[in-house]
Amino acid sequence: MSLSATSIRRPVLSIVFSLIIIIFGIVAFTFLEVREYPSVDPPIVTVTTGYPGANSEVIETQITEPLEESLNGIDGIKSLTSQSREGQSQITIEFSLERNLEDASNDVRDRVSRALRNLPTDVDPPVVQKSDADDSPIIFMYVQSNTRNILEVNAFATNVIKERIQTIPGVSTVRIFGERKYAMRMWLDPEKLAAYQLTPLDVRTALEKENVELPSGRIEGDKTELTIRTLGRLKDAEEFNNLIVRETNGTVIRFKDVGYAELGPENERGSLKRAGLLGVGVAVTMQPGGNAIDISDEFKKRYEQLKKDIPADYSIEIGFDFSEYIRTTISEVEETIFIAFGLVILIIFLFLRDWRSTLIPIVAIPTSIISAFFIMYLMGYSINVLTLVGMILAIGLVVDDAIVVLENIYSKIEEGMNPIEAAYKGSKEIYFAVISITIALVAVFLPIMFIEGTTGKLFKEFAVVIAGSVLVSAFVALTLTPMMSSRLLKANAKHNKFYSLTEPFFVKTIDTYRKMLIGFMKIRWAAFIIIAIVGVLIYMTGSSLKSELAPLEDRSNIRIQATAPEGATFEYMQKY
Repeated sequence: MSLSATSIRRPVLSIVFSLIIIIFGIVAFTFLEVREYPSVDPPIVTVTTGYPGANSEVIETQITEPLEESLNGIDGIKSLTSQSREGQSQITIEFSLERNLEDASNDVRDRVSRALRNLPTDVDPPVVQKSDADDSPIIFMYVQSNTRNILEVNAFATNVIKERIQTIPGVSTVRIFGERKYAMRMWLDPEKLAAYQLTPLDVRTALEKENVELPSGRIEGDKTELTIRTLGRLKDAEEFNNLIVRETNGTVIRFKDVGYAELGPENERGSLKRAGLLGVGVAVTMQPGGNAIDISDEFKKRYEQLKKDIPADYSIEIGFDFSEYIRTTISEVEETIFIAFGLVILIIFLFLRDWRSTLIPIVAIPTSIISAFFIMYLMGYSINVLTLVGMILAIGLVVDDAIVVLENIYSKIEEGMNPIEAAYKGSKEIYFAVISITIALVAVFLPIMFIEGTTGKLFKEFAVVIAGSVLVSAFVALTLTPMMSSRLLKANAKHNKFYSLTEPFFVKTIDTYRKMLIGFMKIRWAAFIIIAIVGVLIYMTGSSLKSELAPLEDRSNIRIQATAPEGATFEYMQKY
């Protein structure tokens, strides 16, 4: 006994099957994450090393090249790029899609630690990040104050806001734009240095010797043990000014004799303003493969809590949130799904002209589409633009099987059979035709899964959603559709007024098609000529079109980057 015959004999069984499919799909939907596109970001690791005061040539030869030599031996590297600029070396390593990001970053850390002995002793420790350091942030927040200076604002953003945000799952780094850290700035007077026969290196050497806290051991007694701590760190500007630079023949030369120390920003060559007010920006960068929407949702929760906790004279405000664009895109695609579903219902009704007949394929559409969520859950996919576009396309495909079965059963009823007998015979005749149609459709989309590289990984979810929906639609067409046809369709049913008004049009259309087909069969050879002409036109037009992975998008965001003449100072740039 076939699947269709079993469903007709046991209608409750076919209903239960469909309900199980729907329930599984709805439950799976609640567990699916939402993102813009499938996760196709390649594993990227960035190594950033600071060397204050060194020019780009020194950075290149003493830092970048030794690190590159050590990193080149890691397996799975797709590309390795480096930038050597004043005071900083940045190496970006892109791995193949097959590499796990955590494993890749661990390999990089291991190679960097091996290369440390080849770097200058006073270089800053290399920082390994699981992202491209030049990636655009997904969220940007302003931190400002009308009453506090920029150093206090920066300290608050770094010590409070950054600490709370960087623990969000999926966040790679939290950068501070317009950063001005507290630092002791030591200004030297060249004339006074020359008078005392000193150089900046002498001052630096004295500072390194005096401004240090060394382990001092412990004092042990019979019953008591005390740990000794030497307070060797200089704490304020006065202590730095009293630093002994040199002592010669009983003459003590202190730092205040050749310059002065003051508390100020570590770097004065950068600033951030909003509405003319100085502040800092907190930029959140996502890890490769991270979920921008999940990060944004958690960020907003912490943002609302921060607004309650921060002092009244601070203000924080979100500058932009990239996830809002993603949400809008997903919402528009979801809206398109409902529009497509409505149009399919309307077209089916216009051709069948009977609400009973229309109801049967309509039920098949949501059952097949909802099942795709369960398939996505099993495969570890997400709700994104491509999976939703796949559902839009599937709406037109999944209804075909149901209509084919319905039409064949309906034709048997018009021949005089009762609905149950017509359902048995009609579904039996069309059984293997439905299976053939389904296999053909699956054979079109499923091979996309085996395309290699970024394109294949990008469209894999699209192909699986369509293929899975089509397979479920065949199951529904061979179970639920025959059962509903046997119960809803009526023999010798009286046609409604709309049917009577439109019937002449359909009769005339069928007659016209029959005449055209008969005429065309007399000149069958013309079919090959038409196919050849169409093939040539497709090739000519297709080869002349430009190709790209994704179309350009207008994201309502404008950024202006200006370059000043070589040698321009920060103050010069501030004027413009």
